[in-house]
Amino acid sequence: MSLLLESPADICRSVADRARAARLAANLSQEGLAQRSGVSLGTLKRFERSGAASLEALARIALALRMDTGFEKLFQAPRVTSLDDVIAAPRKRQRGTSK
Repeated sequence: MSLLLESPADICRSVADRARAARLAANLSQEGLAQRSGVSLGTLKRFERSGAASLEALARIALALRMDTGFEKLFQAPRVTSLDDVIAAPRKRQRGTSK
């Protein structure tokens, strides 16, 4: 776990900066990446400028840049290392109770 506290906007901006760098390393124009990914040019420009994009647009861009590894780790359940961890683990919730 990182001790750096970043805002959601900082995280989005950092992802957008890395995506732009990957696009340039692949020698693609914004138009070329938009065409390959199926994301509109306006959406791609907005994403690179501000970091704002839907999860689907982000996944399409990542796939087009062949940078899609890592998505499977988002919201991954913690690893169980012993039987004691299994016994102590809370029951899997089906719905939340707080509003």
